[in-house]
Parts: sequence; structure tokens; C-alpha cells
Amino acid sequence: MQQPPDKVRQILSAEQVARCLEDLASQIANRWAKRKELALVGVHKRGVPFSRRLADLLTTKYGKSVVLGTVDITQYRDDLFTLAEVPKLEGSDIGFDVEDAVVILCDEVIYTGRTTRAALEELLDFGRPACVELAVLVNRPGRELPIHPDYIGAQVAEGDLKPDERVSVRFVESDGWDEVFIRKLPTQPV
Repeated sequence: MQQPPDKVRQILSAEQVARCLEDLASQIANRWAKRKELALVGVHKRGVPFSRRLADLLTTKYGKSVVLGTVDITQYRDDLFTLAEVPKLEGSDIGFDVEDAVVILCDEVIYTGRTTRAALEELLDFGRPACVELAVLVNRPGRELPIHPDYIGAQVAEGDLKPDERVSVRFVESDGWDEVFIRKLPTQPV
């Protein structure tokens, strides 16, 4: 496992990530105990493996029928003009009927709320769900929009991050191992 040079400290180990996922699946299953089918929609990039892991737990451990989808927020971002490099367009994949579905939007970290706003806009282009909830692995302070997750795996407290630090998540599926860590933002040239 190659450690990133900008890693400051670890928040969650692989074992702690697994416990958070178990807890999140339990919260969702309990909340929707009377509903057999749920829809989980992962936000590209790391919300996708996050949603798949939750779906697996909800299916195997709680007997839920889960349909999966993904949303790509690139076209709904409000910061494209500020980015040095435009993100690769992954495309959204919602292969189920959104109408009247219980949809749980899944993202690995919530920070400002802008990614969630963009994901909601993309999701609603596919129809009108009965309900949309938000599940995040990590909730960190710094909200700019009135958006709050319904399901939280881990909380980063106010003051735990410096202004030049961000929360990063690795998943086995995309990175080779699971962890949540704090990384330092690269310094901008003057």
C-alpha cells in the first residue's frame, strides 16, 4: 500500500470503515423495515463503491431487494470554471424506474453540500422519487447549503481540520484498500 505524500493522519482504518458500513446498513434497514425494495444511487466517483457496499450488506444481512444506480454531477457543478482540469464525464446510469421509489443517495464525504445539490438535480431528471435520503461515510463541517445527511458513518468535528486540509476516502474497489484520512491541499503557486 503506497501512502500518499500529502497524507496528514488517518481518521478510519479498514476495520473502522467496515464497522461504519455495517452501522449505516443497519440504520437504513431499520428505517425502512417495512419496505422490501430500496434504490441506492452512488455519486461518481467514490460514492459508487460506497453504494455497492451498502447494497451488498442490505441484501445479504437484511434481505432487502436493492437496485443500484449512479449519477455523474459534472454537468451540474457550479465550480467548473474554477477547476484547473475538468473532471472526466462518467455518465449517469439509472436503470430502474425512479417514480415513487425510495432513493438513498450515497456519497463518501459531505462537505459544502454542493455535490449533493448537483446530484439531486441529476437524479430528478430521471423522475420523481417518493423519497430521497442521503447516506455519507463521513460528515465534515463546512456546509454552504442547507443539506444534511440522513445516515452518517463517521463525523469529523469542527476544529479537527485546518483550512488547507481535506478528508479523503479510499476503497478496495478503486484504490486497493479501505481508509479515511486527512490530506493537505497542494499549495497554489503565487
